[in-house]
Amino acid sequence: MPTLNSLTADNLLTEKEILTILDLAFKLKAQKKAGKRPQLLAGKNIALLFEKTSTRTRAAFTVAANDLGAFPEFLGKADIQFGTKESLEDTAKVLGRMFDGIEYRGAKQSVVDGLAQHSGVPVWNGLTDEWHPTQMFADLLTLKEHFGYLKGLTVCFVGDGRNNVANSLTIGCLKVGVNVVIIAPKQLQPAANIVDIAQQCSQISGATYFVSDNIEDVKGADAIYTDVWVSMGEENQYEERIKLLKNYQVNEALMTATGKKSVFLHCLPAFHDLETEVGKEVYHSYGLAELEVTDAVFRSKNSLVFDQAENRMHTIKAIMVASYHQL
Repeated sequence: MPTLNSLTADNLLTEKEILTILDLAFKLKAQKKAGKRPQLLAGKNIALLFEKTSTRTRAAFTVAANDLGAFPEFLGKADIQFGTKESLEDTAKVLGRMFDGIEYRGAKQSVVDGLAQHSGVPVWNGLTDEWHPTQMFADLLTLKEHFGYLKGLTVCFVGDGRNNVANSLTIGCLKVGVNVVIIAPKQLQPAANIVDIAQQCSQISGATYFVSDNIEDVKGADAIYTDVWVSMGEENQYEERIKLLKNYQVNEALMTATGKKSVFLHCLPAFHDLETEVGKEVYHSYGLAELEVTDAVFRSKNSLVFDQAENRMHTIKAIMVASYHQL
């Protein structure tokens, strides 16, 4: 495989690219567990451009860069002129002359696309409102580690079916032959352009794609995936979302309804307990103890959420290495 160069959106990836990066992630993860850290990006400077906050994305890119011998530099929203006194094109050209690669995490897909167009260096999408490709790679690595294979598995996403995690999960899974079921109320089902891309991927790979508002359609799923009901920037919509999604909570009854020993997946953070200030405020306001997932499911032996979190680092390593080395 030639170098990956940039990773801006899941629909631009091929099946071969996804599988090659997953294989490389397995190798890099095994090396790290064995205490080996090959300096495959020695001397490279990596800009971490964050307009939205993060725990896993920032930590994963930072540790991944350090392990590979690169030097990460965090640039927060208030640290540079980006989007205020300087245009996207000018910022991209400046950063491209100083850094060897750029990670971007923010709202608009057009921004990460613009960085890739004008910087002249690899650009990686750490999250936009439309796509979350680095999460998708971590999800697939976690599934393959647990089941030993991907093709033929069925993943069911329950909840807000039109968010970036659902979009990336859908396209990534379908491209490698994993069946996808999206279960969401009609108001929160995937956008038409995502459905079109998904159907095209389904025709090519032979994997099935199904969208429903019936919670009983979890039957047969090997994995149940959910995400927060209110994404960043939508904090004023809790009441509306809870009304729409209260019957789509992932609980023990739903996990049993699959008819299999299904695993539970979540990109995190998760509203499953009362341990966070935001959680306490939301639960108190709406008289709830949990939101998208119950604490019992989140902490169960079938929950792979912390494997997913760790695998963000290993797959991001592989993505960055693939951007500079022919595989």
